[in-house]
Amino acid sequence: MEELRVLVSNGMLGYGFPFEDFERGIKRQPHAIVVDAGSTDSGPQKLALGEMTCPESAYYKELSTMIPAAKKAGIPLIISSAGGDGTNEHVDLFVKIVEQIANEQELPLQLAKIYSDIPKDQLNRALQSDKITEMQNVPQLTQEEIEQATVVTAQMGAEPYLSLLEGENQPDVIIGGRTYDPAPTAALGMYYGFDPALAWHMGKIIECGAICCVPAEKTVLGTLRQDHFLIEPMSLHAKAMPHTVAAHTMYEKSSAFHLPGPGGTLNLENCEFKAESDRVTRVSGSQFVKGENYTVKLEGAKVVGYRSITVMGVRDPILIDQVDEALTYVREQIEKELPEECAQSQIIFHSYGKNAIMKNLESLANEVGHEMCVIAEVAAPTQEMAQLVVNRIRTTLLHYGYPGRIATSGNIGIPFTPLEIPLGKVCQFNVYHLLEIEDSVKQFSASIQEVGK
Repeated sequence: MEELRVLVSNGMLGYGFPFEDFERGIKRQPHAIVVDAGSTDSGPQKLALGEMTCPESAYYKELSTMIPAAKKAGIPLIISSAGGDGTNEHVDLFVKIVEQIANEQELPLQLAKIYSDIPKDQLNRALQSDKITEMQNVPQLTQEEIEQATVVTAQMGAEPYLSLLEGENQPDVIIGGRTYDPAPTAALGMYYGFDPALAWHMGKIIECGAICCVPAEKTVLGTLRQDHFLIEPMSLHAKAMPHTVAAHTMYEKSSAFHLPGPGGTLNLENCEFKAESDRVTRVSGSQFVKGENYTVKLEGAKVVGYRSITVMGVRDPILIDQVDEALTYVREQIEKELPEECAQSQIIFHSYGKNAIMKNLESLANEVGHEMCVIAEVAAPTQEMAQLVVNRIRTTLLHYGYPGRIATSGNIGIPFTPLEIPLGKVCQFNVYHLLEIEDSVKQFSASIQEVGK
C-alpha cells in the first residue's frame, strides 16, 4: 500500500473530542483508529489505589461513538494504557464497557485484550538475576519495595499489538494494558510494511492528538508513506506547523535527538520537518536503532500514609513580604507543640504567588503579587494525625503576631469548609525501573473473545 492513515480522536481517551472533527477524519478513510488512554503522569494514586484518569462514564461515551464508526469502516480500534495506568484490572473494566456497547448497539465484535501486569515472583527472580536496573535518579529496587507495591505493570512495545494484527482472527477492537505511547501506531506501520522508524516517530507525535498544532486541537490524522509521514489536524481552524510538530517530538523527553523505548531508540539527528502545505507538516529522516537487550519500563506505587490540606489566602502586604519567615515560624512552633506527631509527618507549604510551581528554579524569584494562596499539606501515618497537624498549622498562622502587623482579627482568608480537608491515602511511586525480558510478545498475555449480538 502507498500510505497508511491513522486517525487519533484525541490525545487521551475520556478527555472529549469534537464530533465533527472525528467525522471529518472518518471520511478520510483511515486504516485504523488509535487512542491512548493516558499514563501515570498525573500521580501514583492510579497504581496504588486502582483509580483511573477519567470517570467510567467518559470512556463509555467516547467508545460509544468510536466503536460503531470503526466497525462500519471495517478498521480496527486500538485503545492503549486502559484507565491510564493500564493495569489488568482496568483492561478488564474497558472490556466490559466495550461488551456493553456491543450488546446495546447489536455490534458483533472480535474483542482482544492485552495484559501488562508483571507477577511479583517474576520480578523477584529478575532482581536476583540482575535483570532489573534503576532509571536515572531512582534508588535501586529491593524485594521489600516490590512487595509493598499494590501492583506492578510494564510499558509494552509494538510486538503484542503486531502479533494480534498478524493473527488469523484480526480483532475489531484491541484493549491494551500499559503501553509505550507510540507502540500501537508503530505496530500498524510494521504490519503494513512501512519503515519502523517513521512509524515510531509518527506514533510519538499523534498519540497526543492535535496538541502539536496551532491552535492546539484534539483530532489528528497521521499519514505514513515510504520515506516520510504527514501530520494534519482535522479541525479546519488548526495548522500543523513544522516548528510545532518538531517541538512536540521533544515533548516529555530528556533528549531532542534520542528517544528510548521498548526494544531500541528512535534517533532523530537527521530528521527534517517541512511544510507540505499551509496546514500539513511533512517529517522524514527518522531512524530506529535496536537495543542489545529488550527492556521495558516497570511502574509501581505504594500507599505511604494519609494527606490533609488547608487552603489559606493572604492579602496583607506586610505578611507577604515576610511569608517565608512566617511559615518557618509556624513550622517550628508546631514542632514544639506536637513533637511526636511532627516527627512522623511531612509538612509542605505551597506558596502560590511566590515560587510555588518552580520552587528554587524560579527565575522571577523576587517578583511577588499583591495576594497569595498558601496551601499547607501534611502527610502522616493516619488521617487523624494529618488533620491534627494541619489544623495546628492553620490556627497558628491565623493568629501569628508577625512584625509590623496592624490588624489582629486574623491573618488569612479561608475559602473552603471544612477548614482542614482530608484527602485520604497518599501514595508514592516505588517501582520505576527497567526490566530485561526475553520475549516481547509472550511477556504480555493476549486473548480474543466474541462480544455483541
